[in-house]
Amino acid sequence: MKLQLSILFTFFSLIAFGQKGSAKEEWKQLFNGKNLDGWDIKIRGNDLNDNFGNTFRVEDGKMVVRYDKYDDFKQKYGHIFYKEDFSYYRVAVEYRFVGEQAPKGEGWAWRNSGIMVQGQPAATMGKDQDFPISIEVQLLGGDGKKRTTCNLCTPGTNVEMNGKLVTQHCVNSTSKTFDGDQWVRAEVLVLGDSLIQHFANGEKVLEYNKPQIGGGNVSGNDAALMINGKLLDHGSISLQSESHPVEFRKVEILNLKGCTDPKATNYKSYYVKSDNSACTYKKSK
Repeated sequence: MKLQLSILFTFFSLIAFGQKGSAKEEWKQLFNGKNLDGWDIKIRGNDLNDNFGNTFRVEDGKMVVRYDKYDDFKQKYGHIFYKEDFSYYRVAVEYRFVGEQAPKGEGWAWRNSGIMVQGQPAATMGKDQDFPISIEVQLLGGDGKKRTTCNLCTPGTNVEMNGKLVTQHCVNSTSKTFDGDQWVRAEVLVLGDSLIQHFANGEKVLEYNKPQIGGGNVSGNDAALMINGKLLDHGSISLQSESHPVEFRKVEILNLKGCTDPKATNYKSYYVKSDNSACTYKKSK
């Protein structure tokens, strides 16, 4: 059974990462380079879409996180959510850390951000909630020592690795360390509640299975949402504000769920999850 699963996951990965003969991948740009249309903002201690201190903004065609209006970070962790949920997909961001950390930011948050996947909707977060219940692909910048990126952290969640439940909050990837202000491409393959893989500049650096609700490391949330063991087969995508300025010059997604009928006009050979209710066909004369 384990061998069959391994072959299945490898098959999904090969399809998802565009082998010869597959249809042209139709990536959707979630960030339009002009404004924050299509996104919701939730900052701890503030109401939904109260963008405290203009934390999330657009500068020079990039989505950026800034703290020039903060005198004290005060653990005002923030997230910017794309307004649509996804289940089977690849999401990629091109990011870099710049500048100085916000005053009184936590030491662990230096050059620290993240991509949250399979998360709760922004509107369900408590006013004082720190992080969405989600799977975090942790983005870290180098500090002169080995410091991997595209790690796993689990606010209100757990995962399985090698068939065993993993309850520790963060698991390091095998990535290289990226020092300075260089751009890095972080990519995540999400296959519903079965498989998640992390990639740093095209190299696979982490893999795990069965993302699910459970554990701690989240506060201020609605307790009714903490259904331990509930598998996360879909959810929101958000980007973090954790006290260090960060820039995103690209945020894009490749949906892997859609029409799998070859006779349809919107069939894509790289889809791995069928949704034939979405199929469209040429009208017969």
